[in-house]
Amino acid sequence: MKLKTVFFAVLVLCMFTVQSVTAGEHKVEHKTGIILAMFGTTVEPALKGLLNIRNKMVKAYPGTPVRFAFTSNIIRRIWQKRAKDPAYIKDHPEIPAEILHVKGPLAAIGDFQDDGYDTLVVQPTHIAPAEEFLDLTSYVKALASIDTIKEKFKPFHKLVIGRPMLGTFGVTHPYNEDIKVAVKAMKEDVERARQKKAALVYMGHGNDHFPSGGSYMQFAHEMNQAYPDVLTVVGTVEGYPGLDQVMTRLKEAKVQDVYIRAFMVVAGDHAHNDMAGPDRDSWKSVMEKAGITVHPYLHGMGENDRVADIYVRHAADAAKDAGIVLK
Repeated sequence: MKLKTVFFAVLVLCMFTVQSVTAGEHKVEHKTGIILAMFGTTVEPALKGLLNIRNKMVKAYPGTPVRFAFTSNIIRRIWQKRAKDPAYIKDHPEIPAEILHVKGPLAAIGDFQDDGYDTLVVQPTHIAPAEEFLDLTSYVKALASIDTIKEKFKPFHKLVIGRPMLGTFGVTHPYNEDIKVAVKAMKEDVERARQKKAALVYMGHGNDHFPSGGSYMQFAHEMNQAYPDVLTVVGTVEGYPGLDQVMTRLKEAKVQDVYIRAFMVVAGDHAHNDMAGPDRDSWKSVMEKAGITVHPYLHGMGENDRVADIYVRHAADAAKDAGIVLK
């Protein structure tokens, strides 16, 4: 009797061991990564805004790798050319390798997947939910939809995208709340304009064939509600509202001084040329011709810690909504 009992106990133990090994062999470890996707810039000082957002993200989630992706083909080619130029590398030791060898969003996602990461959060650094954001969203959704006969061969366990600064459509995260958070982040700009007794003008990018102006106009409205003693006017390089609408508003308010800043994550070509450049059609030149004193502030929004924190929170929201744990 005792022998049968011992035999049975040994048999159960062996079965448990085999099941454990078998389960262990099929255990899947989901590795998580974050991609910061942006248009990009070739202006070296403008990189500060991008790097600040990256540093904030790394600090918030030190156990999750963070990589860049530039959506602009032209900008990536310029960096690729610079990466092969020994003279440029020598003259610009401050440029990190991740910028010199930056890839597009598809390649960045593919590299992560190649390295064994099947759970990814793509966080755009766009301002408004316009053309670039929607294009990027289509890339992410298309890749996330890839299915396979055997589930273990699916390239992605979860692949999601976060919201731009001014939010996007949907009921989970109301965009008007995102706009109000952005308004609070602009307090330092209001204080600078207040010190100069100037109006605050933001130059957004805009789009000639996409109605992104509504987000900018609602942002301007909320700014004027929150800071009524400083007039805030928002215009765009492309689309509506444009410089003509900005000038009309400034003239109506009889503005004499303007504090102007690019409403973009980086202060790149648009900020240095279209906004504050010497050409007669730059915003600065047009305003000065109208008798307005212009105070340009050539720093990208990404350099504002409160703005950088917005992108970190939006990445966290996207992860939480999808059941992804960022460490």
